[in-house]
Amino acid sequence: MERRQSIILYILMFNMFITMGGLGIIVPVMPAYLEKFQAGGQIYGFLIATFSFAQFIFSPIIGNYSDRLGRKIFIVIGLVIYGSGQILFGLAHEIWILFVARFLNGLGAAFVMPTILAYVGDITTVEQRGKGMSLIGASISFGFTIGPAIGGLLSSVNLTFPFFCAGVISILSALLSFTLLPDIKTASFVQRRRESLVKQMFSSTKLTYFIYLIVVFTFSFGIANYQATLSLYLNDKFQYTPLVMSLIFTVGGLAGVILQLFFIEKLFSYFGEIKMIIVNLFIASVTLLLLIYVSGYFLIVLVAALNTIAATLIRPAVNTVISKMAGSEQGFAAGLNNAYMSLGNLFGPICAGTLYDWHMDSPYIFGTCVLMACCILVFTWSVKNNKRTYLESSKIS
Repeated sequence: MERRQSIILYILMFNMFITMGGLGIIVPVMPAYLEKFQAGGQIYGFLIATFSFAQFIFSPIIGNYSDRLGRKIFIVIGLVIYGSGQILFGLAHEIWILFVARFLNGLGAAFVMPTILAYVGDITTVEQRGKGMSLIGASISFGFTIGPAIGGLLSSVNLTFPFFCAGVISILSALLSFTLLPDIKTASFVQRRRESLVKQMFSSTKLTYFIYLIVVFTFSFGIANYQATLSLYLNDKFQYTPLVMSLIFTVGGLAGVILQLFFIEKLFSYFGEIKMIIVNLFIASVTLLLLIYVSGYFLIVLVAALNTIAATLIRPAVNTVISKMAGSEQGFAAGLNNAYMSLGNLFGPICAGTLYDWHMDSPYIFGTCVLMACCILVFTWSVKNNKRTYLESSKIS
């Protein structure tokens, strides 16, 4: 990659790191913080779902507008909104304010995440796309990995301090992006007829990459059952402190970051994105089920790490395939990608929180079933697609 291209990628990676790091910071703090409001697993699940609901509503809209108006302005505005939501969350004294703050977080993320993915699609060639997406994936993983560790440390000051730190850093990142990030507009943009969100979701079923949007939804739904309740599960079953829990989240995330930075391009070249998706969906489903059977800190760290590594390898593989198939509509495709992810993240935590209040093991069993179903779906589709491609090539020859 050229030097200018690399600088832009580093800025985008930093912004994605700040966004995901802000989410990761609050993970080990939330169980203790919600006790102040006498809230349990169901409220926790609805709070996470509120974030995803805002993303689902606004991601396709923002992605489409960024194709026409440029990427930079949406990234800057999104970081300011996101940071404001974090600060409001720390200032909250009633539950309804928590929900308003989470909605602002989701709205800010809807501005930032699909726009960054589209930006990467703009500045990379098809051959470079896998590397570009893996670097963004690494920043996502690193943010969500380091975030819990930082949150555990900052919570020793007080429980609201992590939220204030995340908010201030996000707003400072907006200033950095406004100053340093060039504004690139898509030269080959194809004007799309304006459609409502519902029509966009229905029309997405006709896209060539629709099967991968289904993967994004089912994968996000299944993983959300793990992410939404693990801190509650570890707190209730083993009485782990926020600092101890943060180490569990950190180990697998760091391993995933290393793989994405140094090995994932070779893995994509050798195995291909589709095989990477299938294998890691299988690993994620098995390790999710194992979490309810293992005991002892070392085994919990090991199983959680394997699950996290599988998740970090699936995301860039799916993002790369969708981006390659999107052509000049990078913002539109990234918006739909984020919308389907948000839809899974919306219903996953609600389901997980409700199931957790019924029985603490049930979210992991249900999440395993969803992930395994997604694995079978992709495997079946890839076999049929390979067979169709073989028959078409045979006719040509």
